[in-house]
This record gives sequence, structure tokens and C-alpha cells, in this order.
Amino acid sequence: MSQRGLEALLRPKSIAVIGASVKPGRAGYIMLRNLLAGGFSGPVLPVTPKYKAVSGVLAWPTIASLPFAPDLAVICTHARRNLALLQQLGEKGCKACIILSAPASQQAELKACASRWQIRLLGPNSLGLLAPWQGLNASFSPVPIGKGRIAFISQSAAVSNTILDWAQQRNLGFSWFIALGDSLDTDVDDLLDFLARDGKTSAILLYLEHLSDARRFVSASRSASRNKPILVIKSGRSHQAQALLGTHSGLDAAWDAAIQRAGLLRVQDTHELFTAVESLSHMRPLRGERLMIVSNGAAPAALALDELYARNGKLATLSVEPLAQLAEVLPEGTGHGNPLDLKDDATPERYVACINILLNSHEMDALMIIHAPSAVAPATESAERLISAIAQHPRGKLVTLLTNWSGEFSSLAARRAFTQAGIPTWRTPEGTVTAFMHQVEYRRNQKQLRETPALPASLTQDTEQAHLLLSQALEKGITSLDTHEVHPILEAYGLATLPTWIASDSAAAVVIAEQIGYPVALKLRSPDITHKSDVQGVMLYLRNATEVQAAADAIFDRVKQNVPQASIEGLLVQSMANRAGAQELRIVVEHDPLFGPVIMLGEGGVEWQADKQATVALPPLNMTLARYQVIQAIKNGKLRSRSALNPLDIAGLSQLLVQVSNLVVDCPEIQRLDIHPLLASGHDFTLLDVTLNLAPFSGDNEARLAIRPYPQHLEEQVELKDGQACLFRPILPEDEPLLREFISQVTKEDLYYRYFSEINEFTHEDLANMTQIDYDREMAIIALRQHHGQPEIIGVTRAISDADNIDAEFSVLVRSDLKGLGMGRRLLEKMIRYTRDHGLQQLNGITMPHNRGMITLARKLGFHVDIQLDEGIVSLKLSLQDGIS
Repeated sequence: MSQRGLEALLRPKSIAVIGASVKPGRAGYIMLRNLLAGGFSGPVLPVTPKYKAVSGVLAWPTIASLPFAPDLAVICTHARRNLALLQQLGEKGCKACIILSAPASQQAELKACASRWQIRLLGPNSLGLLAPWQGLNASFSPVPIGKGRIAFISQSAAVSNTILDWAQQRNLGFSWFIALGDSLDTDVDDLLDFLARDGKTSAILLYLEHLSDARRFVSASRSASRNKPILVIKSGRSHQAQALLGTHSGLDAAWDAAIQRAGLLRVQDTHELFTAVESLSHMRPLRGERLMIVSNGAAPAALALDELYARNGKLATLSVEPLAQLAEVLPEGTGHGNPLDLKDDATPERYVACINILLNSHEMDALMIIHAPSAVAPATESAERLISAIAQHPRGKLVTLLTNWSGEFSSLAARRAFTQAGIPTWRTPEGTVTAFMHQVEYRRNQKQLRETPALPASLTQDTEQAHLLLSQALEKGITSLDTHEVHPILEAYGLATLPTWIASDSAAAVVIAEQIGYPVALKLRSPDITHKSDVQGVMLYLRNATEVQAAADAIFDRVKQNVPQASIEGLLVQSMANRAGAQELRIVVEHDPLFGPVIMLGEGGVEWQADKQATVALPPLNMTLARYQVIQAIKNGKLRSRSALNPLDIAGLSQLLVQVSNLVVDCPEIQRLDIHPLLASGHDFTLLDVTLNLAPFSGDNEARLAIRPYPQHLEEQVELKDGQACLFRPILPEDEPLLREFISQVTKEDLYYRYFSEINEFTHEDLANMTQIDYDREMAIIALRQHHGQPEIIGVTRAISDADNIDAEFSVLVRSDLKGLGMGRRLLEKMIRYTRDHGLQQLNGITMPHNRGMITLARKLGFHVDIQLDEGIVSLKLSLQDGIS
């Protein structure tokens, strides 16, 4: 199935209604009526043997009798006929089909049939789709919708109907409104790829209950969110709600992590969803986060302020000049700060005078105007005066505006006037601030996505040694390792555990304690007792041989009394770490059924539920992502802030999280890792107690991860024609400074050949997009050499695939002063090998007729070269089914 097939589903030129009916209430009647009423301009073909015509449109008795193959068919008959009808549509040549209902028992056969005939399916159990810009209403919806700039995708028909009804009341339109149903074929990721390129869509809203492919979702979301804001509401946060919905959508905190990682924004409930639709419909993109609040009363301004601070928002601070100007137009004794209280006797004139002064100021990014019902300033008149003033002010379109006209009946006309003027408006101060913070959080997510990670100072990584140790354990049938056994595996990744010895009995424990020095800790070793605390299996601060012997005997006695069937494998003996002023943390890695491995961070010393007491991140992590997880844990109260005398080393903890991430990414045998506690003291991090659960693994290591990690296997040492050594490897986010330096050493002529325009400067955002790539959809291979002891990029080749992974657009750029070393050819040969191995079918490129070097190289490597002099371009194509190996 492909994006090309989606054109027939979402932009059909002809539609057949299978089972069209003249009986009101029947699915075939409602569907045909909606199609005709929506103003669809193409042929609508009712198919039914019962009537000559339906709703005045000539009907056809069978699918085979249709005069031509329709792009889209809607099956409105009884579900038992679905399979036979889909088969007939395939034979006719239909490209897409909406199935309104189908039992679960039928779905595998429907999917197989659709795949055989290359038919795109929407549904089954779908409400249908609406595309107002095309006059298309192929849905059950009784509510027509207007044209707008938001695309809405929903996995729930009930939520879809609610939103449609609400949008009609608010006079809000949509670019697309798609109810997925069971997503048998067409899923969220397909639609995100389609909508990311759709010119009528400026924002996307998702209502999700489940995912079929986490990696495809994260990849498509990340790609689309770079161009358009995407908001998500995900139901089923609790296990009970998931059971009610019949979904198994994994840990809710893992959803949060995936949504953030993809640059999306999650809203928590339907109230926020409505607020989000409003803000996305009208609110201008933010230039910053500073909010100015103006109100005709202190109480509504205070409600807005509370909500702003609860959501970590920022108030604008006014300088002396605008404050002095405000003092001139406000009554004596009125405060001139932020929020600005105009008092309850504020007239429309006072509002306009203050708003003009504030719009002149460059000290705010967004302006929130609150109006409580007032006899002095009638709601409608005040709104109209402000709309006029904002329209006339030169900065009226530069500042993000938000209005809150409180009250129901008295403010109805005012809110309608704001909506018609394209200025967003809400009923409550809290709702207004919530909408503003949606935009702020989205902006922060996008900014965080583009931060350039720093390379850690030193990272130890001996993957081969770790794999050897894990394999040896599994060969012996060992699936659970404790601190002593896991020590060499962690050491291979630079993680320091407290030295640990094993004692078989109390006498051996005393001998070890005497050798390592007091105080010591004793810990029970038993594969049958998960929580040592159940039998008081941990004894700390033992200061002499008598205490050690007594504690060891007591542990053994308690196990025999309480869990007599448990297998005992002795005791762990450790020196007591210095805990004075130290902080106990916990890091757990678990396998989520949807998103694969997740890394959880929280406080030590407690048994915690991940959703409540830990922050969650998806591997692979770099220093920026790990730091974000730590900061988030502190902000959300999952890690307590420390005193100024002993602050948490955020950089050190971030590096440790990166090391844990590398271990988990490299070693798919790891099912669960529990570091509890992790002792943090200044710059020192000590792993006191570690449990590692293993399981044999076969298959694609990377496939289990929601985000494809750095493909280390593509690294290759290359010798250029002049004999100098060079490393060819995939680009990393940390390469941004090196890429900037590389581009600065490429001539303007070479850059023009590459980008078809004169580029004076690449911004941080440009470079972030080039270095922070999704390895699932894009690949950039750099040539890296050491020059005076420093690494430098001297060449780059890049390939960006389409959403179907069929075609990829490639480019090659070599540093202008280093041509003639064969580097361009070697880079492109490597990219050809990679794209072929990745399953792509064709490489495409464009250059200019003057770029003789690229044209010659392309010919040598088997590209078809098409020189289009009238267009001033040269098209290069290579079939990857054959060519160089």
C-alpha cells in the first residue's frame, strides 16, 4: 500500500455508493444524500439492483455493470457481503474503499483482499471522511462542516460526532475530517505523511486510542510536526480505560515520551481538545512566550494568572516608557503593571487607548484581553471597537492576540464578531490561558527537538564484551543477574557499581567483611524472592564481626520461616557507601508492549508506579534528551531539588542515562534493568543494587525500538587517492558545529549547484534539520578526517526517501578545495549500497547543466542522465534493482 493510493481515497474523482437506498435511515440513503448535498463535483454512482435511480441519480445494478472503475467506493450493505463486494471492486479496478462496518472475524480476509487488489481501505467501522475544500462528505455525519485549515483524525466515531456538532456551533471549519475506525489499512501515520504536504492544512489534531506501529507513528509525526503543529488527545490513560476500549496501548507515560520526542503536543481531555481547536483555528504563531494580560477586573485577571503560573508560563515585563504612557490614560490610583486592571468602570475608549499603547511596545509576544460583563462597556460594542483598533494598528498582526469575553448571553454576539474577524476568543480566563500555553508548549517541544546535543566528555562502550557476558549467562540458563553478576556488563559501558562479594554462609560473610573493612551491608541472594524487603533481606551499617554473623544468620532464618520453598544462593557483601548528603535515585528500564524499551527515572527508597513517580524517555538518548528527562523529573516533582550545598549534578546524571540507553540499545537480550538505589553525591554516581532480567533474542535488534538508533554498522574507514585516512559514517546531531564549518568552506558556486539558490547563511534551524535526522526516512553519510588533531567534515552525501520507501532524492557535496580525491564517487557509491539494502527502488537527483563533475560521475555510476536545457536542469535517475554492488 502506498501514499499514491491515498490520492484515490482522499481526493477521489468519482465515487460509487454500494447499497444505495431510497429508504431514510438506511446507511445507503444517508451516504448518498450527504455526497450529493456536499457539492462533490465528480460522478456519484449509486449501485443497487432494487431501483432505477436513487435521489434522482441513475443507479447501476451491479459493480460489474458500472461504466468505469470508480476511484472510491463506499460499502453500505450488510457486513456479510463485504468480502464479495470488495473482491468485485478489485476486479473492476477500484482504487479505494470505505467500509462502514465489519465484524472482527472478517477483518483479516478483508485486509488480504484489499492487499491483493491494491485497494486502500478506510475503516471498517468508520464514520467516513469529509473534505470541505473538495465538497466531499463521504460520511454518516448529519452535520455539514465548512472549509478550514485544521485536519482532524479520530479513532472514535463518538468523539468525531461530538467535535462536528461543537464545530458547527462555533462556525469552525476543517480541511479534512477523517474517522479511521479500526484502521485495518489506512492508519494515522499514512495520513500524517499525506497531510504534511497538503496546502490546505495548517494544523493537525489527533484523537487516538491505540497504535498498530509505534515506529511508523513516531517517524511520521516527527516529519510532519516540523512543518505543522500537531496536537494529540490520547484516551485510555489507565489500564481500566484501556480494557474498556479493548486496546492494549502500553504505559501512558511512554505515550507522553513518544509524543514529546516527535515534537507533538498532548492535551489531556476533551475540554482542552475544544480549546486546542479554537486556538489552532485562529491563533497566530508565537514569536515568544511573554504574555500581557489586560482586564476590566482583578478577579478574572487573577484566575488567568493562577492558570499561567500553574502551567509554567511567563508574564511580560513593561519598561518605564509604556508604563508612563499607560499612567496618562488610566484613572489615578490604578495599577500599571501586568496584569493590567482597567477597573470595572473601563469604557471601550479606555480599552482601545491601553491596547494601542501595548501594541506599540515590543516587550510582549502575546496579548490577552479579558472582558467581564459591564454596563459601562457593553460586550458587543467593546469587541467591535477593539477589532477595529487592532485592524488599524501596524503591529496588530504581529502580536498573538487572545480574547476572553466572559458570560453567556451578553457576550455571544461579541465572541461571534471576534471569530469572524479571525481573532480567537474563549468563555473563561483559564480556557484562554490554557490555549496560550498549548502554543507555548508546542513551541518549547519544537525548540527542544532542535537543540544541538553536546558529546559527553568520555563514554566507555565495549559492546562485544557485554554481548559475550550476556550470551554466556543465557547459555547457562541464567535469566536474572544481581549486582555481583551484572558488574562486568555495566563496567563495559562505564557504569560503576559498588564492589560486591558473595558469601555462602555467615562465616564466609564475616571473613569477607574483615577483608574489605567495616561498616558493611548484607543482601540476600534468592531468585525466588523479588522484593528482599519482604523478608528483611537487606541489613545495613554492620560494624563488626558479631553484627555480621548475627545479621546473616537472621536473614537465613527469616527465609526458612517465611518462604521455606525459596532457593537461597548466599549473601552479597558490600562496603557501605558514604550516604551522608547523598541522594538516592532509581533508574528502571522496562519493555513496553507498544514502544519497546523505556527508561524511567525517579527517586529511590520507594516502590513506585512509573506513571506517577517517574519520568519516562525512549532510547536512544543523547545528552540533550537525557538532560531534558532530568529537568522534567525535577520540574514535575519526581526528583526532589537538593540544597545549594549539595546540588544534583544534572550533566553527570544525563551522561549516566545516555550510558544506560546505549547498553539497552546494543543489547536486545535485556528485558528489564533496575538500578535501585543509584547513589548520587556531587559528581559521583554509584550503582548500589542492580537487577538485570534477560531473555534470548533473535531477529532485528533495531525493530524493537520505537526510534531507529544510530546505524553504527555503516561506519567505514576509507583511504582517499592521496593516501589520507577518512571515516565515512552517518551524521549525528552533535555534528552541527562541524557541518557549519564544512559549509563555510564550500564555494558559493558549489552551494548554488547543490541548493539551486544563493544562500548567504544557514540558520541553526537549517543545520538542526540536516543533522537531527530520522534514520528511518533519511540518511546522510559524512566523510570525516582528523586535521591537526581535530575532526572535520570534508564531504556529505544525503538521501531522503518518500513515505513509501520507494524513491529517494540524493545529493553529494564535497569541500571545494578537496575535489579530485575520489571522495564524491566513494560517498555516492556508499549511499547507493545503503539505499539498495534499505529496500529503495530508485535514486533521483537534480543538478544544473554547468555541473559537469556531477553529470560525469552520475554517468559512470549508471545513472540515466536527462539534460532539460529549456528548464535549466539535469535529471539523474538510477534504478536500484541493478547497478554497482
